[in-house]
Amino acid sequence: MAIQNRMNRRKFAKTTVLAAAATAIVPGFITKCTKAPAPMKRVFGKLGFEVTTLGLGGQASLQWTPDSVDPVKIILKAFDLGINYFDTSNLYGPSQANYGNAFQIKNLIPGSNGYDEALRHSIFLTTKTHLRYAKGDGEVKGVNNWTNGEQGTHTIDDLHRSLSLMFGDGKGNYPEGAYIDLMLIHNLNTREEVDALYEGLDNTDLNAERIGALAALRDYRDGTNLTGLNPQNEKLIRHIGFSGHFDPSVNMYMIQRDRSNLLDAMLVAINANDKLMFNMQYNVIPLAATKNMGVIAMKVFADGAMYTKPAEWSENPSHVVLTVGSGSLPSQPLIKYSLTTPGIHLAIIGIGHISNKDEECQLTSNLAAAQILPDGLTEAERTEIEKMAGKAKEGKTNYFQLAALPLTAPKEVSVVQNKETNLRNATVSWNTAYAGDAPIRSYEIWRDGTKIKEVPFTPQITLDPFTFTESLNDKTAHNYILKVADTKDKIAESLPLTLEKIE
Repeated sequence: MAIQNRMNRRKFAKTTVLAAAATAIVPGFITKCTKAPAPMKRVFGKLGFEVTTLGLGGQASLQWTPDSVDPVKIILKAFDLGINYFDTSNLYGPSQANYGNAFQIKNLIPGSNGYDEALRHSIFLTTKTHLRYAKGDGEVKGVNNWTNGEQGTHTIDDLHRSLSLMFGDGKGNYPEGAYIDLMLIHNLNTREEVDALYEGLDNTDLNAERIGALAALRDYRDGTNLTGLNPQNEKLIRHIGFSGHFDPSVNMYMIQRDRSNLLDAMLVAINANDKLMFNMQYNVIPLAATKNMGVIAMKVFADGAMYTKPAEWSENPSHVVLTVGSGSLPSQPLIKYSLTTPGIHLAIIGIGHISNKDEECQLTSNLAAAQILPDGLTEAERTEIEKMAGKAKEGKTNYFQLAALPLTAPKEVSVVQNKETNLRNATVSWNTAYAGDAPIRSYEIWRDGTKIKEVPFTPQITLDPFTFTESLNDKTAHNYILKVADTKDKIAESLPLTLEKIE
């Protein structure tokens, strides 16, 4: 854990008035900010890199640039403030080219005169692809394979495009030594998309009609050519991950299929209205944390829908929010909420406007708010922020997220028996339940109306089901029910299952 994370709350409160004010969640909460301190950092899961708690998002004015804004200056100011995590995507219009212009100024182009290799190693650069296949053409049911329309239709086309726009000539060429720290497969929505991504990963066939994105990205991470799609054995990326806004169960399926621990990071929507939806914080985020993945928060302000933007996908510069949140919905507690969600390492936020006046500068204000420890808010404080955020558009801000579900019963519950000599064993198996507005506490196995076992909840890290086996000393039939309980004492249960009698 980073040294910055070892500070206790009392010591941290003495180092900055911002942390002390974090307990005062009232209207008008820190609408103005003093000069931001040096950014706090957290260890980015199993990657080991220490990331600043605020990362620069690749959308807002980097993508939909208003006439009055210079996007390159936003990137340069992020460097000047000590931010070291930078986000972009192949679907974000000119965002990657804007980074390329900033990288020229910062001497981050490998092979160029004055190349600052130390600076390059000190930052963490992430881009994204929405292309699900590295090989194969034509549509596949349930698979959204979006391209920017400018270069290629396969995953590695996007990788090459990213390198060219940020480090090369923007026409497909890039210098030796250029690399991406993290390539995210963006915006998973269906299980069919996940299946497409894993196609060919375990048993790569050079003659296969289709090869999913993961197998090819692994080649470009390791410098191998198992897919036949990396003939130069290039190493162009260092880590592989994915993002998901919509359905936590799909995100969980993506992680559960990863038996080789290929996935290092997840970008996930998490804000103070999360629990009004099928929430991420009690479902997929604990699973990612159990696997020690780096977890990045996005949609902290619901893509601006907490403020002036309609609750819909951005389409033009008029959707970019140019002011710092204030009044009845200040921005700083919303940032603190996301960053104190267990399992989160940093938050990326798109910037619409910067200024030399701190009270008008989104970047400086957001960075000040991000100076918080993982446990920097109490549960009571987080609840107050939820109440405040729930007033924005009557809580209907998270248009990108699946509607709320209550606590669900465990999935695919079964009971089977086997008889060995004089021993009769009954095995109950089940797949994970999904949490509602509270964390899951435990599973309960009931036989013939009596609770016989309580199993503390842990995330299901693979597709292998949970199991419980008991020995029976009779030959009669039995009825089993599997229940799940959350921390608010809500219960959901499976349908009864009959274990047949034996002769």
